[in-house]
Amino acid sequence: MARSINESGSSWVFPDGPLEEIASRCDVITAASLVGSCKFYHDSATQSVALPASQPFGMPCVLHTHQTEVPPAHNPFYRVHKFKQEGAQKDKQHDAKDRKGTLCQLTPLDRISSDAVIPDGGTGMWAGANGDWIALLGFPWNWELVNVYTGRRIPLPPISEFKSTPDKLVFESNDQHLQLLKIAICRVPTAASNYTSFSVLAIFNAAIAVLHCASSRWTVLDNQFLAYGYSDAIIHKGIVFAVTQTGEVYAWNQLSWGPLLISTAPIPPELDEQGRYNLGSWWLARSPDGSRLFLVHTWGVTDGRDYTGLVRILPAAATSEGRHGRTIRGYGKGLLGCEVYSMDTSQLMPPRPWRRIISLGSYSLFLGVNYPIIIPVEDGAEHDRPNMARSNSVYTSHHAVGLAYPPSPEICRFSLNSEDCTVGFQTNIRWTWRQVPLWLIPSFANARQWNLPSRHRLCRGGGDGHLEALTGDNIDLIAAHLDVTYTVRLAACSRELYDMISKDEGKMHHWDEPCLLMPPPAYWFDEHWDVARASRLHDTVYDLVPLDHPRRSVALPFMHDRKWLGANGDWIAAADHHEWCLVNVYTERHIPLPSLPDSKIRHSIVSSRPAYSFNWGPAIYLLKIVICQVPTKGGRYADYKLIALFDKTIFYLEGGGDWRMLEALTPAPDYPNYCDAIELRGHVFAVDETDGSTYFWDTANENLMLPFVIPPPVVDDQQYAWFLAPSADGKRLMIILTVNKIGIANAEVPPDIPYAANGLQLRQYPPVATYVFELDPLSTARAGDFLWRQVNSLSDHSLFLGLNYPIIANLKKRESKAPDGTLVPFMRKNCVYTAYRNIRYNQYPKILRCNLQPDEGETVGVISLPKDGWDSVRQAAMWFKPALNIARSVLPLKKQ
Repeated sequence: MARSINESGSSWVFPDGPLEEIASRCDVITAASLVGSCKFYHDSATQSVALPASQPFGMPCVLHTHQTEVPPAHNPFYRVHKFKQEGAQKDKQHDAKDRKGTLCQLTPLDRISSDAVIPDGGTGMWAGANGDWIALLGFPWNWELVNVYTGRRIPLPPISEFKSTPDKLVFESNDQHLQLLKIAICRVPTAASNYTSFSVLAIFNAAIAVLHCASSRWTVLDNQFLAYGYSDAIIHKGIVFAVTQTGEVYAWNQLSWGPLLISTAPIPPELDEQGRYNLGSWWLARSPDGSRLFLVHTWGVTDGRDYTGLVRILPAAATSEGRHGRTIRGYGKGLLGCEVYSMDTSQLMPPRPWRRIISLGSYSLFLGVNYPIIIPVEDGAEHDRPNMARSNSVYTSHHAVGLAYPPSPEICRFSLNSEDCTVGFQTNIRWTWRQVPLWLIPSFANARQWNLPSRHRLCRGGGDGHLEALTGDNIDLIAAHLDVTYTVRLAACSRELYDMISKDEGKMHHWDEPCLLMPPPAYWFDEHWDVARASRLHDTVYDLVPLDHPRRSVALPFMHDRKWLGANGDWIAAADHHEWCLVNVYTERHIPLPSLPDSKIRHSIVSSRPAYSFNWGPAIYLLKIVICQVPTKGGRYADYKLIALFDKTIFYLEGGGDWRMLEALTPAPDYPNYCDAIELRGHVFAVDETDGSTYFWDTANENLMLPFVIPPPVVDDQQYAWFLAPSADGKRLMIILTVNKIGIANAEVPPDIPYAANGLQLRQYPPVATYVFELDPLSTARAGDFLWRQVNSLSDHSLFLGLNYPIIANLKKRESKAPDGTLVPFMRKNCVYTAYRNIRYNQYPKILRCNLQPDEGETVGVISLPKDGWDSVRQAAMWFKPALNIARSVLPLKKQ
């Protein structure tokens, strides 16, 4: 696939092709919707090799409720999206109702489950599916056909002969209770018919109703011969066929005759003798070429009811195997079974006999609440184990909606090969979901017929300019599923997209607001790493957590087998066992850094970790890499300035040069105990944790003479944590000190306070002393008089200190205190926020908020991260400010 290259010549926006980059990070349904939004994406998708690897397009999947329940207020997928209309004309069909997206899961047979966002009616219940369409049930009589990719809704009229009840699945007719089993979408709506022509069957336990047009009425098909309830129904060659719970098949020709009993159950003698057919389900389907009617009987699948008087078949699992996050169970021969029969329906009076089908060839059947699916399936093996997806098989799910008991097993594969046993698995951990699992094949095969919105056809032409075909609603939906880095890439495709995303009406991304960049909760909490990893794209997806808003994900592919050492702006300093490098978060531009001088330092690997030591003496420990000046395009990405901060020494690097060691006055073994360093106005400053003395060197001096020493601003017996930062105007040096250890009497630990806004745990500690001092180091150095001046207020700013280069954020719109004296909102002005001081400092608690002007008795806000597992995290949380402005630097030179 061609790269995305704009007029300024930049090709970084989507290095592997725009479609793969976005689609791999969207849910399956949104990714398919994106394909149908413009011709450029559609053509790219049809030629893509990588796209099927990132999403299960074309694969039979079980659509079911998501495993994790997320409160709607904090679920980024549960948002109301309104179509943005251009001009005065509006599509009434789309304006009639806001769109909601419900987070679900698509479970392929041989892959890890994928997220899927399905348009929902709020309280809608799935009752059927076919192709791109699902049937949704509301109350009362709020039935709709909904396109899962475009959100187009087609309301269905009520059945005038039936009366609704408080139960949306139960109706009354002539003093008879009717239970709705499912809605069979026999013929889907199409753009060619203006979405007005289709065929739908409403299948009840004792009635069948058919509808061919949204503007017409339902026709209820009478059956005076019915003795047992219906089980399934389809339309085949214009004739309605229905099968009962005992296998009788009836037919109706709506224009001339019906009902006609065309057959009784073709039960083999061995099943009839044991009464096993009473425990089975009956299904109808069509042959692959559509010429013959299939009758399918599955037996042995139980549903938890009391079968007194019948021979109950207990499906005791013979084998059990965990695969792709689910448990696959195998059942011995004779416990569960399936028969498939075929009939030529060209003659029904008298009907021709059923013929037993012993092989479906390369095809497999997928039966459930959905309309029957019969497709070719390729056999294969994975690690010498047979795949769950096989040809010549029948797959079943729930046969009806609203079952009081789930079938067991829930999803079955019946093989028509006599030597294969039946296998099955469950989709949900517990039976509490209102949505019935059904089969769905995600696909963009019909994308050329989709309208997004309805009056805009698929755009013609090619190139990035046609990304404007995406409406604001689609951009919101896509951006809600993209991580932060790829949202920036999407914004860089065109000025229109940048404007849409920068407005960010849904407030899904909080640009230019300091956030915590940290490993996802799976690293920290009790979730097993294998399970957590299986639910993510890869192990280089991290969390970006605003302090008062829902957390977002950020994809950092370059962090594979690397550890971050520091950050500044869009750049991260990272290291593996072999090299240090700078990497741009958004563009992934990689700048390798030179090695430390062998004449000064020795590098080795100890216990899979890099270790350093002086050639002449003790071990030294790397604390962090300070990115004092980031590389820029104008400087050909060689104008960076870095500090490698060790506990006993410092190295300084300017782009294009070599590391230079900055030596102090103290002789061995009384080495300095550095804890922070920055570069300001051509001088390097480093603070000693022992007493707060600050050393500074003139980097313009090639020989890097011995440093000046600035005495600490406070001299007492208290142990402080020291930080350095530049002032807001970049002219003065600030030193920040907080009490190193905080706590309360008797070493009591305050209780965690869950913060629903972002899922963090907060704590309150007693007030601690926090001071900020500043001076002009160059002027005072010339005068020989170093006098620190205390800063009592940061005004509208707050400081964010840690592994990252100090961030001075303007929080003018924020308050400095909570009106009710509580911990939240956690983001406030005139505060100092501290996180991990270095990559190996295991301070606990780790993240503090200290107000420079606290009220009497005001507590210190603490973000509590678990102490356990720190060693396994290997990534210390640091402050990072996501920025959309970088997208402007690579936008096309003229408005598209």
